[in-house]
Parts: sequence; structure tokens; C-alpha cells
Amino acid sequence: MTVRRSAAALATTAVLLGVAAPVAVAPVAVAAPSPSPSADLPAGLYGTTDPTYDGVWRQSLAFLAQKIEYVTPSTQAVDWLVGQQCDSGAFTSYRDASKPCDASTVMDTNATAVAVQALVEINQRREDANNGADWLKSVQNEDGGWGYNPGSPSDANSTSIVIGALARTGVPVNELTTANGSTPYTALQSLAIACGKKDGGAFAYQPGKKGELTANMDATAASVLGLMGKGIASGTSNAVKDPSCTKGDDLSPEQSAQNGASFLAETLKKQPYLEQAPMPGAEDSAPQPDYGNTSDAVVALAASGHADKAKASVAWLQKNGTGWAKQGGPAATAQLILAAHATGADARSFGGVDLVKQLNSMGPSPAATALPSPTPTGPQPSSGTDSDDGGLSLGWLIGIGLLAGTGIGFLLSMRGKKKQP
Repeated sequence: MTVRRSAAALATTAVLLGVAAPVAVAPVAVAAPSPSPSADLPAGLYGTTDPTYDGVWRQSLAFLAQKIEYVTPSTQAVDWLVGQQCDSGAFTSYRDASKPCDASTVMDTNATAVAVQALVEINQRREDANNGADWLKSVQNEDGGWGYNPGSPSDANSTSIVIGALARTGVPVNELTTANGSTPYTALQSLAIACGKKDGGAFAYQPGKKGELTANMDATAASVLGLMGKGIASGTSNAVKDPSCTKGDDLSPEQSAQNGASFLAETLKKQPYLEQAPMPGAEDSAPQPDYGNTSDAVVALAASGHADKAKASVAWLQKNGTGWAKQGGPAATAQLILAAHATGADARSFGGVDLVKQLNSMGPSPAATALPSPTPTGPQPSSGTDSDDGGLSLGWLIGIGLLAGTGIGFLLSMRGKKKQP
């Protein structure tokens, strides 16, 4: 189960307690139960389920996925996200924005980091994004990393997503050195399992009680991106590499990232999807397919130069993951879009489903859309510098110009001929 989505998982777990899980004889598109719809959803929010645990997360992931597909979120949606931010720059998982943040407000590094990335990528409200980045820097742990909440022990997932946010705002991550000389990369590398050992190359979420490291699939995928200084919406690396696991105690962040990618590639070679442990209270102990972690692994492999090793997983997601995405809502749909983008698949025809249209329908009507669907080696997310065009980046403006000047018929035909990575 994706630890960065653990808040949403708590809601799902609450539903599952005392309820028998369905038996999965084969990996089929069975979606996990979702929280019940909320009757009083705030205007501007994506999704129809209770946002208590994942409101900021799913909103931000929706923006990231829309950006790479040339969709401009509505002003109402952006205002809702920024309205979740506290004066300190921090975000919570979700809060009643009519009340000011105070000492009892639970700040969330993951929500803050993903919101910062989203605002940078859509090229809007950059001052708010910078404020969030400053807060993240202020709550760095002495070991160089970050925990889920300020002051909690560092974990691989939180540290990785914060690295991505800071890197996208232009912060030199390797210069964020604590008093004892630790950097964010130091914290991540301390969670790496050495090559040559069992599960060598993988990363643990956190050390065990005795300091032992246990391989965690999602922590590994997150760490690959983090050690490369990349955000969630990463495309394909132009440098195609062969997976390898480098031994040694003095590895560079890039080498440690490649070790993690090697572990993911070897794991997905055995079967094209990752598995999650049974939920608490489930009678069936058989492991279930984990669509979210599989999507994360696909993005990590593509970003580290191994898109070819993710092809089978993308094909599996196309066949089995669309039902999960629809029931899972904005965040799940966004994850499939990010995986499709990273590997050159068409998110507008993914397993017969237009994921972009599906995502757009889950929130306020977008301010603008453009075709064709971008390829992972084509126009990428902007650097986030402010402009006078109301938040539209150059890539979006080009796409909109093409739509207006060339004709819908021609663009639709070009979509079928889009370049593959």
C-alpha cells in the first residue's frame, strides 16, 4: 500500500474492518472500497468522497496529471487548493478553511510537498508555492529527511516527495545540510538495502526497531525519484540504461537510485504488477494486486531510464487498472495518467478509457484544454516562473494555438501518430 497515500488508506481500512475481502483468483480490475460520498463537499474540490484524509493530495495529483495533458484547471479549483494553506506555508491533509490554522492544526509534509509541486507545474500562485517550500525547509529533521508530520521520524516516502517539491521550486537539495552534515540524500541512502544482500537495491520505509531494513516497494519507487531530484510528474529519461545494482558504501545518489530501479525491474520481471499485504480484518490472506504502487513503479522506472522494463506493467494496467482508477477517484485516475505519460502510452485511450476526460469530469470544468496529448519526451512541465498570461505556460499556449489555428480534425489524426519514446 502506498505510504504517501496512507491517509486515504486509513479511510479505506475503516471500511474494510470486519468485512471479508473478495478472493482474487487472478489479477482483475477490482477496485478497493472508497469512503462514502460527503453531502457537503466544498466548491472547487475534485472527487465526491470524504476529503478528510486526502483532499489536498487528490486535488494536487489531479493538477499534475492535467498539466502534462495540456489541461488548465479552473480558477475555482486552484483557489480551493491555495485556501487549504496555512499562513506558515504548510498544508494539512484537509481542513475547514473558514477557520484559521492554530496550534492544534496537524501539518502534513506530504500534502504540503504535493501541493507545492502542483502549483509550480501549473505555473500559478508561485508565491504560495515558495511559502510552502520555505516551511518544508524549516521542518527538516537532523538526519536530513522528513517525516509525515513535522518532528516525526524521517521516512523514505515523505523525504522523497519533499525533495521533488524543493527541486521544482529551484532549491539546491544537496545544499540543505543539517548541523551534523546530513542532506536529504543522506537520509534516503541510509534506508537503502545494500546490493548483494536479500532484496539488494530496495529501500525501506523506515528502519525497524533494531535498525533492520525491510524492502518496501512504494518506498523504493519514491526513493528512485527522490534521489534523482525529480517530482511526481516525471517523464521518460532520454538516457536509456541497463538495470544494475552497484555495491559499495560510498555511492552517489544517482547510483543508489539506479540500484532501486534495478530492484523494481527485477521484481516486475517476475510478474507485471506489485502486490499489497491484506488489509486488517480481511479473511483472505492472499496478496492483492496494488495498482497504485505498480503505477508509481512505472513512473520511477521510466524516469530512471528503464521505460522498456515497464512496458509489461503498463499493458497490465491498461487491461486491469481502469476500473480501479474510476472507483478510486481523482488521485487514482491521475496516477494512471502519470504512468501513461511516462511511458508514451495514450492517456486518452488507455485500455479503451479516456483517462483525461474521466479526470476532468471529477472536478470543476477546466479553464482550458488542448490537443494533442503530449509525449513523455515532448513538452514537459514548466519551471514555474510567474508570467503575465494568467498561469498558462508556453507549452500550453502553443497547444491552444494549434487547436485554434489548425483544426480539430487534423489534430485528432495527429494524436494517432504521436511519437513514442
